[in-house]
Amino acid sequence: MRIGECLSLKWTASNEKANTLTLNTPEKNSLPRICKVSPKLILILQSLPKKNERIFGATKPKDAQSNFSRARKKIAAKVGNPRLAKIHFHLLRHWFGTMEYHKKPDPDYVRRLLGHRSLQSTQIYINMEQALFSGSVNEYHVKVASTVKQAKALIEVGFEYVTGEYDDGGKIFRKRK
Repeated sequence: MRIGECLSLKWTASNEKANTLTLNTPEKNSLPRICKVSPKLILILQSLPKKNERIFGATKPKDAQSNFSRARKKIAAKVGNPRLAKIHFHLLRHWFGTMEYHKKPDPDYVRRLLGHRSLQSTQIYINMEQALFSGSVNEYHVKVASTVKQAKALIEVGFEYVTGEYDDGGKIFRKRK
């Protein structure tokens, strides 16, 4: 999500049973979407005080950026890495989009995940992925599942189904290294 989208989230957008956040107020003419999040994030959000209809209260994007800037400068100084001070909210979105495209090279999937209306908007993440990983060969971890239970376990950790069933009953799954 963009910072403004995140700050506009209401408590009703959080679904702790499904571990999702529903974004009904997208920015930049984007599409509304439902984001899968970790159970840990849901617990962290639920622990925040509910003093406002919005999860992050009346925080404005400029205030959030200012607080984030102070925190990253402090961390950069503490660990002695000045490059950390240059990280901003939207860079995290770019990194997420790029890595999602690298994990699953499907432009339409990334487009929907980020809420873009046009594939043209998603092209930046495709270009960044190609620039970052152009020297590397598409290498995969490959696993064979013989049972539904094994196949389910592989899918849950990010493997994708590759081929049909073989004579020995095995099905092949892969995940990029």
